[in-house]
Amino acid sequence: MAQFTVGAAASHVGKVRSNNQDSGYAGGQLFVVADGMGGHAGGDIASAIAVTRIAETDAQYFATASDAEMALQSALVAANQLLAETVFEHPELTGMGTTVSAFIRVGDQIAMAHIGDSRIYLLRGTELTQITIDHTFVQRLVDSGRITPEEATTHPRRSVLMRVLGDIDAAPEIDTGIMTTSAGDRWMICSDGLSSYVGEDRIRSIMGDNTPPADVADRLIKEALEHGAPDNVTVIVVDIDPFGGDAAQPGIATTVGSAAAPLEFEGDAGKRGKLPNMILHPIKSTVVARDSHFEPETEDYLDALIAEDRRRSRTRRVTWLVVIGAIVLAIVIAAVIGYNWTQSRFYVGSNAGHVAIYKGVQQSIGPIQLSSVFQDTDLSVSELGSYDRTRVESTISAGSVNDAFAIVTSLESRASSGSNAGSGSSAGTSAGTSPSASPTATSSAGTGTAAGTEPAQ
Repeated sequence: MAQFTVGAAASHVGKVRSNNQDSGYAGGQLFVVADGMGGHAGGDIASAIAVTRIAETDAQYFATASDAEMALQSALVAANQLLAETVFEHPELTGMGTTVSAFIRVGDQIAMAHIGDSRIYLLRGTELTQITIDHTFVQRLVDSGRITPEEATTHPRRSVLMRVLGDIDAAPEIDTGIMTTSAGDRWMICSDGLSSYVGEDRIRSIMGDNTPPADVADRLIKEALEHGAPDNVTVIVVDIDPFGGDAAQPGIATTVGSAAAPLEFEGDAGKRGKLPNMILHPIKSTVVARDSHFEPETEDYLDALIAEDRRRSRTRRVTWLVVIGAIVLAIVIAAVIGYNWTQSRFYVGSNAGHVAIYKGVQQSIGPIQLSSVFQDTDLSVSELGSYDRTRVESTISAGSVNDAFAIVTSLESRASSGSNAGSGSSAGTSAGTSPSASPTATSSAGTGTAAGTEPAQ
């Protein structure tokens, strides 16, 4: 039975970048994604050079997967050398580099080569597996048990790359390997513009749809865009014998991203050497930040980075402690000032049936009462007239302790005289008292005269 590999590639600049520094190639047997770094006129050139050089491998015949694995490794090394030569001829490109993740299908085997943080995934049945390992600083921390995979997603150095192709390392360490594949397998290569922003559960769901690779690639790109797509995103989806062999036809080789367009970068055209198979157009420089950047992979450097992160973490903790301490201190000071103010206030109220002077305000904060009895009096609330009794039970505010004593004195005075404060008149005349002579011997209640009085002689 004939074996066919059907693949499709898609790439998008994203919602933030002004140029696409990713490159991708989907051929008959070769599939590769490269994610460039180095700013404007750097990352796009690096990924395009690498993909263009590696794509030459697609025309070769491989008797075994081991032959394909060796060819891929040689192609990546050659691309690395070409990048170094390009930087030598164009110093303005110094520091450019690129990730590369690629594989070749040979029969029922897949030969792979990988460097950087682009990824190769395999969907077999319903199980999605990340095949490659990221060459990043945080992955080293995860591998060494210093942080968890969950912590790696928010680590401040999650974008630091430890291995890339470029003018940094003349002999880059490239991961290679061979895996068995079978009909129905669906492979995917992507730049970190997808894997850093779309979760694996969502990737698995989209890849599991029974739709052609081109549709799946487009949907993955759309998903990244819906998550904000702050980076370029490139996806290649590959089906292995998707329709049982003869019915499937391999697609036409496709190049996407910066490798599919003329390259442009700032520089002196008269001093440029010719880059293979590429057209260069000088343009005005525009700085475009690249989140990922390269750092050399040495144990001493890793230890230095870890020590620096620990120092920064301690500094952040100390800063937060100082801020929290200042906030707590401010709250305590405000509470003390507020409490002291309440203790300068007085009011008159009732306590166990007697009039009392209180210190504070008639409020509470949770179980804490903001007032207490300052002094009890012998004046019973029941001795007060109805109006004064109501006022005392509702509490009477006093500006000072002297004011409070004055209020109590006034209440005692009115209680002893039988007057009702605030009524504007006496609470009523005493029984047996006649305000004036009356010509009648008796009068109805409420006239103000005492019953039984006689008229004046």
